[in-house]
Amino acid sequence: MLNAQLKKEYRGSAVNDKDQVVLSDTRIAAMNEIAPYYIGLYGNEPSLQKSRENFAMKNNTLPNLEDRQKLTNFFFWTTWMASTNRPGTDATYTNNWPHEPLIDNVPTSENIMWSIASVVFLIAGVGFLIWGWSFLRKEEDVKQVTPDTDPLTRIALTPSQKALAKYGVLVVALFVFQVFIGGFVAHYTVEGQEFYGIPVADFFPYSLVRTWHIQAALFWIATAFLTAGLFLTPFINGGKDPKYQKLGVDILWFALIIVVVGSFVSQYFAIAGIMPAKYNFWFGHQGYEFIDLGRFWQILKWVGILFWLVLMTRGCLPAFKQEGDKNLLAIFFASVVCVGLFYGAGLFYGERTHLTIMEYWRWWVVHLWVEGFFEVFATVSLAFIFYNLGLVNKKIATGSAIASAALFMLGGVPGTFHHLYYSGTTTPVMAIGASFSALEVVPLVVLGYEGYEHWSLQRQAPWMNKLKWPIMCFVAVAFWNMLGAGVLGFMINPPVSLFYLQGLNTTAAHSHAALFGVYGFLAIGFILLVMRYIRPDYIFNENLIKTGFWALNIGLVLMLVTSLLPIGIYQAYASMTEGLWYARSEGFLQQDFLQTLRWIRTFADVIFIVGAVCVALQVVKFAFAKPSHSNYQPDNPVND
Repeated sequence: MLNAQLKKEYRGSAVNDKDQVVLSDTRIAAMNEIAPYYIGLYGNEPSLQKSRENFAMKNNTLPNLEDRQKLTNFFFWTTWMASTNRPGTDATYTNNWPHEPLIDNVPTSENIMWSIASVVFLIAGVGFLIWGWSFLRKEEDVKQVTPDTDPLTRIALTPSQKALAKYGVLVVALFVFQVFIGGFVAHYTVEGQEFYGIPVADFFPYSLVRTWHIQAALFWIATAFLTAGLFLTPFINGGKDPKYQKLGVDILWFALIIVVVGSFVSQYFAIAGIMPAKYNFWFGHQGYEFIDLGRFWQILKWVGILFWLVLMTRGCLPAFKQEGDKNLLAIFFASVVCVGLFYGAGLFYGERTHLTIMEYWRWWVVHLWVEGFFEVFATVSLAFIFYNLGLVNKKIATGSAIASAALFMLGGVPGTFHHLYYSGTTTPVMAIGASFSALEVVPLVVLGYEGYEHWSLQRQAPWMNKLKWPIMCFVAVAFWNMLGAGVLGFMINPPVSLFYLQGLNTTAAHSHAALFGVYGFLAIGFILLVMRYIRPDYIFNENLIKTGFWALNIGLVLMLVTSLLPIGIYQAYASMTEGLWYARSEGFLQQDFLQTLRWIRTFADVIFIVGAVCVALQVVKFAFAKPSHSNYQPDNPVND
């Protein structure tokens, strides 16, 4: 009887003719009973001090009582949407998410049906890919003859290419900052307001350092990709710079620093309460993960990306006038244009835009821009590099680039909807998202072969050994694309999986393995490659770069297997049996053995940080080492 009454109170809440929500006296009384908890939690209520520590919240997060009341009202509205039936259906506005059996918030029939369909599509896609790979793939009629010397070293580097050394330093500086601040963020899960006994939450609260951790990752990875594009442009342009190209490269570098520092400082002012709340959206913190920076800084960032697009276009367009096959150039330039333009999708919502609409455009940036167009840009860039190195002919490079891009985008574009299952959308969005996001995983199953091909390249000519470590990074990309994006991604991808696992450590396992494992190693590989050609008279410090490469991989594996995955799986069971609220609750997460797992992760973090520092030192040595350095070899060892 009580369960039936509870379900009626929540699922039967209605809207009258005046568009007013109708609530019973019982529910209003319950709301009035709960509201003081949240008002006190985000304030300075002494009895909730331990809870704030467990939630990694600073004291008096929202000093203003009116702000705390408005936040509590927001919590009510999200609860109402997640527990009230959409008119004409038996499911809530969020398709019954989150799981709460007391009010029958359980997976819908459509949820289960499209989850099964996604697995079927995955198996079918893998099967057809293997058949197509086996029967349609052709070997080269004439075996590619690898040049005796590195073709790129026959072309003198231009001033704009030499100016990219400072980009490498900026990339690794942001990388090291990101991993150190990441260790700081992880420590907040065991000491919610302190760092090894030092009270830090009032100055650098969890919400701030987590924002910096994510934003720094996006900045250094994107900067590395932009660097790779700028390095290739003069080669595309016949070995020369367009007019004022170096000046443009220098201006863009300074602009990147201004946006990074400006947005970080503004986020500090916003979260510390120094910046007036009315300016937060524009100059402080938007509050949306991955697009945290204020709208002013977001616009400046896009202006910088558009400026990069102009620099790239000035080098690519003249190449279309040259004789020969332009297909590889065309797809490369198309990916450049998409990278330049599609970040602007993040400007299609405003401060007061409905949350569902905002989520839609946010995922255009996070999924389509980062996971889609950057993936295509990276694939085509590698094909372009390997062709210019004489390792593959243009036909093979073009075919591989087009096939990879088509497979990624076929599933990737409509697959964006898998992020929107429970954000206020209806069943057709779930159907499209589940079906096509399953196809995103299909090309990842053959990445083991791609990894082997990349690894084999270093044996094609003696001079290729000098490019061993950039190539090893590309091998790592293939591995982590398969594991992080493929296995761990599909683990949470079907609607029924995401219904139970969204917001748990299983999501963090996927994001760490995919974002760093794929895009992080791609970025490092690009920077090492660029620095190797900028300083051809220097060789890698084998001990340093080897330690860095393997420490990053081992550290990432240990993060997953010692902490993120075990905690995530245990949370998943709690979410399935009790409800999402329990899997994320204070009482559940503060269990002793979960605390132990989070402490154990410290060892993985330290190993990972060592790897990051080693890679950074290698790049800095390339940028600043003098001829007297022990790794200086004036006979241009790239051409051994």
